[in-house]
Amino acid sequence: MTWEETIIKIRQDEDYSQLVEQAYFDENLKLNVERFSKSEEFEETLKIVKSYAPNAKSILDVGCGNGISAINFALNKYQVTAVEPDSSNTVGAGAIKALKAIYKLDNIEVFEAYAEDLNLKSNTFDVVYVRQAMHHANNLEKFVLECIRVLKPNGLFITVRDHVIYDSNDKEWFLKSHPLHKFYGGENAYKASEYRNAINKAGATILKQYKYYDSIINYFPKSVEEIEMMEKENILKQKKRLKSKVGIISNFPLVWSLYKLIKGYNPLNEKEVPGRMYSYLAKKQ
Repeated sequence: MTWEETIIKIRQDEDYSQLVEQAYFDENLKLNVERFSKSEEFEETLKIVKSYAPNAKSILDVGCGNGISAINFALNKYQVTAVEPDSSNTVGAGAIKALKAIYKLDNIEVFEAYAEDLNLKSNTFDVVYVRQAMHHANNLEKFVLECIRVLKPNGLFITVRDHVIYDSNDKEWFLKSHPLHKFYGGENAYKASEYRNAINKAGATILKQYKYYDSIINYFPKSVEEIEMMEKENILKQKKRLKSKVGIISNFPLVWSLYKLIKGYNPLNEKEVPGRMYSYLAKKQ
Protein backbone atom coordinates (compact mmCIF):
# COMPACT_ATOMS: atom_id res chain seq x y z
CA MET A 1 0.00 0.00 0.00
CA THR A 2 1.33 3.45 -0.91
CA TRP A 3 1.37 6.45 1.42
CA GLU A 4 -1.48 8.04 -0.56
CA GLU A 5 -3.54 4.84 -0.39
CA THR A 6 -2.90 4.66 3.35
CA ILE A 7 -4.22 8.18 3.95
CA ILE A 8 -7.29 7.59 1.76
CA LYS A 9 -7.97 4.39 3.72
CA ILE A 10 -7.76 5.94 7.19
CA ARG A 11 -9.95 8.88 6.18
CA GLN A 12 -12.76 6.37 5.74
CA ASP A 13 -12.19 4.67 9.11
CA GLU A 14 -13.73 6.30 12.19
CA ASP A 15 -11.04 4.72 14.38
CA TYR A 16 -8.48 7.03 12.74
CA SER A 17 -10.55 10.23 12.78
CA GLN A 18 -8.51 11.83 15.56
CA LEU A 19 -5.24 10.97 13.81
CA VAL A 20 -6.53 12.41 10.52
CA GLU A 21 -7.37 15.65 12.31
CA GLN A 22 -4.21 15.92 14.39
CA ALA A 23 -1.89 15.04 11.49
CA TYR A 24 -3.63 17.38 9.02
CA PHE A 25 -4.68 14.59 6.65
CA ASP A 26 -8.20 15.86 5.98
CA GLU A 27 -9.49 15.64 2.42
CA ASN A 28 -10.19 19.37 2.63
CA LEU A 29 -6.69 20.68 1.92
CA LYS A 30 -7.52 24.27 2.81
CA LEU A 31 -8.84 23.17 6.20
CA ASN A 32 -5.50 21.46 6.93
CA VAL A 33 -3.60 24.65 6.09
CA GLU A 34 -5.83 26.85 8.22
CA ARG A 35 -5.72 24.50 11.21
CA PHE A 36 -1.93 24.23 10.99
CA SER A 37 -1.61 28.02 10.79
CA LYS A 38 -3.28 28.30 14.21
CA SER A 39 -1.37 25.44 15.81
CA GLU A 40 1.01 26.07 18.68
CA GLU A 41 3.60 24.09 16.74
CA PHE A 42 3.61 26.47 13.78
CA GLU A 43 3.36 29.55 15.97
CA GLU A 44 6.48 28.43 17.85
CA THR A 45 8.25 27.56 14.60
CA LEU A 46 7.61 31.04 13.23
CA LYS A 47 8.99 32.57 16.42
CA ILE A 48 12.19 30.56 16.04
CA VAL A 49 12.63 31.46 12.37
CA LYS A 50 12.08 35.16 13.07
CA SER A 51 14.41 35.05 16.06
CA TYR A 52 17.32 33.19 14.45
CA ALA A 53 16.85 34.44 10.86
CA PRO A 54 15.15 37.85 11.23
CA ASN A 55 16.16 39.02 7.76
CA ALA A 56 15.24 35.82 5.95
CA LYS A 57 13.24 36.15 2.76
CA SER A 58 13.57 32.72 1.11
CA ILE A 59 12.63 29.35 2.59
CA LEU A 60 13.17 25.89 1.14
CA ASP A 61 10.63 23.45 2.60
CA VAL A 62 11.93 19.91 2.09
CA GLY A 63 9.66 16.86 2.14
CA CYS A 64 6.63 19.03 2.73
CA GLY A 65 3.86 16.50 2.06
CA ASN A 66 0.49 18.11 1.38
CA GLY A 67 1.93 21.59 1.85
CA ILE A 68 0.60 22.74 5.22
CA SER A 69 3.91 24.35 6.18
CA ALA A 70 5.00 25.54 2.73
CA ILE A 71 1.70 27.30 2.07
CA ASN A 72 1.71 28.89 5.51
CA PHE A 73 5.24 30.21 5.02
CA ALA A 74 4.10 31.68 1.71
CA LEU A 75 1.07 33.24 3.41
CA ASN A 76 3.55 34.81 5.85
CA LYS A 77 5.21 36.54 2.88
CA TYR A 78 8.29 34.34 2.50
CA GLN A 79 9.48 33.31 -0.97
CA VAL A 80 8.98 29.55 -0.70
CA THR A 81 10.35 26.62 -2.65
CA ALA A 82 8.51 23.40 -1.82
CA VAL A 83 10.20 20.06 -2.50
CA GLU A 84 8.20 16.85 -2.20
CA PRO A 85 8.95 13.49 -3.89
CA ASP A 86 5.34 12.24 -3.82
CA SER A 87 3.41 13.56 -6.82
CA SER A 88 -0.08 12.75 -5.52
CA ASN A 89 -2.96 15.18 -5.17
CA THR A 90 -3.72 13.76 -1.73
CA VAL A 91 -0.47 14.00 0.21
CA GLY A 92 2.10 15.24 -2.29
CA ALA A 93 3.15 17.87 -4.78
CA GLY A 94 -0.23 17.81 -6.49
CA ALA A 95 -1.88 18.90 -3.25
CA ILE A 96 0.59 21.79 -2.87
CA LYS A 97 -0.06 22.96 -6.43
CA ALA A 98 -3.80 22.84 -5.78
CA LEU A 99 -3.37 24.94 -2.64
CA LYS A 100 -1.17 27.40 -4.51
CA ALA A 101 -4.04 27.94 -6.92
CA ILE A 102 -6.67 28.14 -4.15
CA TYR A 103 -4.75 30.86 -2.32
CA LYS A 104 -3.61 32.53 -5.57
CA LEU A 105 0.02 32.58 -4.42
CA ASP A 106 2.81 33.78 -6.70
CA ASN A 107 5.57 33.40 -4.08
CA ILE A 108 5.81 29.61 -4.02
CA GLU A 109 7.38 27.12 -6.43
CA VAL A 110 6.79 23.36 -6.25
CA PHE A 111 9.29 20.67 -7.29
CA GLU A 112 9.10 16.91 -7.17
CA ALA A 113 12.38 15.53 -5.84
CA TYR A 114 14.00 13.61 -3.02
CA ALA A 115 16.12 15.59 -0.62
CA GLU A 116 19.14 13.46 -1.50
CA ASP A 117 18.90 14.70 -5.11
CA LEU A 118 17.98 18.39 -4.95
CA ASN A 119 18.44 19.92 -8.35
CA LEU A 120 18.85 23.42 -6.95
CA LYS A 121 21.70 25.92 -6.91
CA SER A 122 24.11 26.06 -4.00
CA ASN A 123 24.00 28.96 -1.52
CA THR A 124 20.46 29.95 -2.49
CA PHE A 125 18.17 29.93 0.54
CA ASP A 126 18.08 31.91 3.79
CA VAL A 127 16.29 29.06 5.59
CA VAL A 128 15.98 25.34 4.91
CA TYR A 129 13.08 23.84 6.85
CA VAL A 130 12.36 20.13 7.19
CA ARG A 131 9.24 18.90 8.99
CA GLN A 132 8.94 15.21 9.84
CA ALA A 133 11.03 14.20 6.83
CA MET A 134 14.68 13.77 7.86
CA HIS A 135 13.96 10.43 9.55
CA HIS A 136 12.65 9.13 6.21
CA ALA A 137 16.03 9.67 4.53
CA ASN A 138 17.34 6.80 2.46
CA ASN A 139 20.80 8.24 3.03
CA LEU A 140 20.80 10.55 6.06
CA GLU A 141 24.21 12.11 5.42
CA LYS A 142 23.41 12.87 1.78
CA PHE A 143 19.98 14.22 2.75
CA VAL A 144 21.48 16.71 5.18
CA LEU A 145 24.46 17.52 2.94
CA GLU A 146 22.12 18.60 0.13
CA CYS A 147 20.06 20.74 2.50
CA ILE A 148 23.18 22.51 3.75
CA ARG A 149 24.63 22.84 0.24
CA VAL A 150 21.70 24.95 -1.00
CA LEU A 151 21.69 27.07 2.17
CA LYS A 152 23.40 30.46 2.11
CA PRO A 153 26.42 30.94 4.40
CA ASN A 154 25.12 31.61 7.93
CA GLY A 155 21.71 30.42 6.76
CA LEU A 156 19.39 28.62 9.18
CA PHE A 157 18.75 24.88 8.98
CA ILE A 158 15.70 23.90 11.02
CA THR A 159 14.45 20.33 11.24
CA VAL A 160 11.41 19.54 13.34
CA ARG A 161 9.63 16.46 14.70
CA ASP A 162 12.02 13.72 13.67
CA HIS A 163 11.73 10.35 15.36
CA VAL A 164 14.62 9.37 17.62
CA ILE A 165 15.52 5.87 18.82
CA TYR A 166 18.11 4.64 21.33
CA ASP A 167 18.84 1.20 19.91
CA SER A 168 17.44 -1.55 17.67
CA ASN A 169 14.97 -2.73 20.30
CA ASP A 170 13.69 0.80 20.78
CA LYS A 171 13.26 1.13 17.02
CA GLU A 172 11.33 -2.13 16.83
CA TRP A 173 9.02 -0.89 19.62
CA PHE A 174 8.47 2.39 17.75
CA LEU A 175 7.64 0.69 14.45
CA LYS A 176 5.18 -1.67 16.14
CA SER A 177 3.57 1.27 17.95
CA HIS A 178 3.20 3.50 14.90
CA PRO A 179 -0.46 3.49 13.80
CA LEU A 180 0.26 3.59 10.05
CA HIS A 181 3.51 1.70 9.57
CA LYS A 182 1.59 -1.60 9.30
CA PHE A 183 -0.13 -0.27 6.18
CA TYR A 184 2.67 1.23 4.14
CA GLY A 185 5.88 0.18 5.90
CA GLY A 186 7.61 3.50 5.36
CA GLU A 187 8.43 4.65 8.87
CA ASN A 188 12.00 5.03 10.11
CA ALA A 189 14.05 6.63 12.87
CA TYR A 190 17.68 7.38 13.72
CA LYS A 191 19.67 7.91 16.89
CA ALA A 192 20.12 11.51 18.03
CA SER A 193 23.87 11.11 17.54
CA GLU A 194 23.30 10.16 13.90
CA TYR A 195 21.30 13.32 13.25
CA ARG A 196 23.92 15.46 14.96
CA ASN A 197 26.81 13.80 13.14
CA ALA A 198 25.10 14.26 9.77
CA ILE A 199 24.52 17.97 10.44
CA ASN A 200 28.08 18.56 11.62
CA LYS A 201 29.58 16.59 8.75
CA ALA A 202 27.58 18.64 6.25
CA GLY A 203 29.27 21.82 7.46
CA ALA A 204 26.72 23.28 9.86
CA THR A 205 26.97 24.20 13.52
CA ILE A 206 24.20 22.96 15.77
CA LEU A 207 22.71 25.79 17.80
CA LYS A 208 20.08 23.77 19.63
CA GLN A 209 18.87 20.23 20.00
CA TYR A 210 15.30 20.18 21.28
CA LYS A 211 14.54 16.89 22.96
CA TYR A 212 10.96 15.68 23.08
CA TYR A 213 9.83 17.59 26.16
CA ASP A 214 11.94 20.68 25.41
CA SER A 215 9.49 22.20 22.95
CA ILE A 216 5.82 22.09 22.05
CA ILE A 217 6.98 21.73 18.46
CA ASN A 218 7.85 18.13 19.32
CA TYR A 219 5.01 17.09 21.60
CA PHE A 220 2.14 18.95 19.89
CA PRO A 221 -0.86 18.26 19.77
CA LYS A 222 -0.35 17.95 23.53
CA SER A 223 -0.39 21.41 25.10
CA VAL A 224 2.08 23.01 27.49
CA GLU A 225 -0.59 22.79 30.17
CA GLU A 226 -1.07 19.06 29.59
CA ILE A 227 2.65 18.41 29.89
CA GLU A 228 2.89 20.50 33.06
CA MET A 229 -0.04 18.58 34.57
CA MET A 230 1.55 15.26 33.64
CA GLU A 231 4.79 16.36 35.27
CA LYS A 232 3.01 17.32 38.50
CA GLU A 233 1.09 14.04 38.58
CA ASN A 234 4.25 12.00 38.04
CA ILE A 235 6.06 13.87 40.82
CA LEU A 236 3.15 13.28 43.19
CA LYS A 237 3.12 9.55 42.41
CA GLN A 238 6.86 9.28 42.91
CA LYS A 239 6.72 11.16 46.21
CA LYS A 240 4.06 8.72 47.43
CA ARG A 241 6.30 5.78 46.47
CA LEU A 242 9.23 7.38 48.28
CA LYS A 243 7.11 7.97 51.40
CA SER A 244 6.07 4.32 51.45
CA LYS A 245 9.76 3.39 51.63
CA VAL A 246 11.31 5.99 53.95
CA GLY A 247 8.31 7.37 55.81
CA ILE A 248 7.64 10.93 56.89
CA ILE A 249 11.18 12.17 56.24
CA SER A 250 10.31 12.11 52.54
CA ASN A 251 8.36 15.33 53.18
CA PHE A 252 11.58 17.24 53.75
CA PRO A 253 12.69 19.13 50.58
CA LEU A 254 16.30 18.09 51.12
CA VAL A 255 15.35 14.39 51.08
CA TRP A 256 13.42 14.83 47.84
CA SER A 257 16.30 16.76 46.29
CA LEU A 258 18.81 14.08 47.27
CA TYR A 259 16.53 11.37 45.92
CA LYS A 260 16.27 13.10 42.53
CA LEU A 261 20.02 13.62 42.41
CA ILE A 262 20.96 10.06 43.38
CA LYS A 263 18.34 8.36 41.20
CA GLY A 264 18.60 10.82 38.33
CA TYR A 265 14.83 11.10 38.54
CA ASN A 266 13.03 12.94 35.76
CA PRO A 267 9.22 13.16 35.94
CA LEU A 268 9.10 13.54 32.17
CA ASN A 269 10.78 10.42 30.85
CA GLU A 270 10.91 10.50 27.06
CA LYS A 271 11.98 6.84 26.98
CA GLU A 272 8.35 6.03 27.75
CA VAL A 273 7.34 7.60 24.41
CA PRO A 274 7.90 5.34 21.37
CA GLY A 275 9.73 7.19 18.59
CA ARG A 276 9.84 10.44 20.56
CA MET A 277 10.48 13.46 18.34
CA TYR A 278 13.45 15.86 18.35
CA SER A 279 14.07 19.13 16.53
CA TYR A 280 17.34 20.80 15.53
CA LEU A 281 18.56 24.31 14.77
CA ALA A 282 21.83 24.75 12.92
CA LYS A 283 23.68 27.42 10.96
CA LYS A 284 25.78 26.87 7.88
CA GLN A 285 29.43 27.65 8.55
